[in-house]
Amino acid sequence: MGRFIDTLQGLRITPFVIAALAAPALALLSGCERQVSFSAEVQPVLAANCAGCHSGYAEGETSTGLNVTDYASLMHGTRLGEVVVPGSAASSTLYLVVSGESAPEIQMPPHHEESLAEGRGAPLDKAEVRLIKDWIDQGAKNN
Repeated sequence: MGRFIDTLQGLRITPFVIAALAAPALALLSGCERQVSFSAEVQPVLAANCAGCHSGYAEGETSTGLNVTDYASLMHGTRLGEVVVPGSAASSTLYLVVSGESAPEIQMPPHHEESLAEGRGAPLDKAEVRLIKDWIDQGAKNN
């Protein structure tokens, strides 16, 4: 034990030493990220806020081809292509339209004055948007 303490006392604490000691701890912590569940968390948000227009023969599905009733349909996307890019919320139309980062006329659910007057929706709350973002960034798994 004495030699170990002598060795520690003789160490020069440099940025390299700090990084070498911290790396294993950071690796362990990064592996602790909570995985978002599509079936338990994302699908209920889509069902409550999106499926009214994007399922069956409703307006949203009829006009775009997007059906959000299940994982396979969501991942199929629209007639124009995918809406979810696994691993990249910033590249995913689904995230961009629900987060308000798209043009106002395509933000979803429609919550501009006209749609609100028709009783057609309100923006998702921040926690719901974050859930969708995290799920996509984690790889948009069917879990």
